[in-house]
Amino acid sequence: VGHAVLAINGAEVNGRLTADGKDVLEFLGNPANYPVSIRFGRHRLSSNEKLMLASMFHSLFAIGSQLSPEVGSSGIEMLETDTFKLHCFQTLTGIKFVVLADPRQAGIDALLRKIYEIYSDFALKNPFYSLEMPIRCELFDQNLKLALEVAEKAGPFGPGS
Repeated sequence: VGHAVLAINGAEVNGRLTADGKDVLEFLGNPANYPVSIRFGRHRLSSNEKLMLASMFHSLFAIGSQLSPEVGSSGIEMLETDTFKLHCFQTLTGIKFVVLADPRQAGIDALLRKIYEIYSDFALKNPFYSLEMPIRCELFDQNLKLALEVAEKAGPFGPGS
C-alpha cells in the first residue's frame, strides 16, 4: 500500500505509461513480455507537494532549535520513529538536506555529505542555477541517483554487516 511501479525492465514509468508510451497494465498483461523486472517505490511528489513538505520541515526545524535545552542548538539533526529516521544536514550557509531512511540503515551521515558535494559540484557551479529554485540539471540528477543507489546497495546495516 502506498507504493507504485517506478520502472519496468529498467525503463522509467510515469503514471500508467512507460517511457516509450506503452500502457503498464497492457504490458504486464501480455505473457510475451515475461520475464519482467519491476521496481516499486513511493509515488513521486509534485513540485507543490515538495515545497509544502520543505516549508513544514523548515518550521519544525526552527521550533526545534528554539525549544532545545542545548544552548546554541542548530535544530533537528535526526528524528527517530519506529518505522523511519529523518536525518538533516545543515550547511554553514543554512541549506538543509533531508533524508528519510530505515531505522537500521547505516552511513546516512556520509550520504548527506555526498549529497552536499554533488549539490556543490553540479548545482552551485551551474551558471543557469538560481539559489532557492528547483534544481534542473541532468548531471546533478544522474550523480544523485548514483549516490542513492550506492547507499541502497550498502544494505540496511551498512557495509560489512
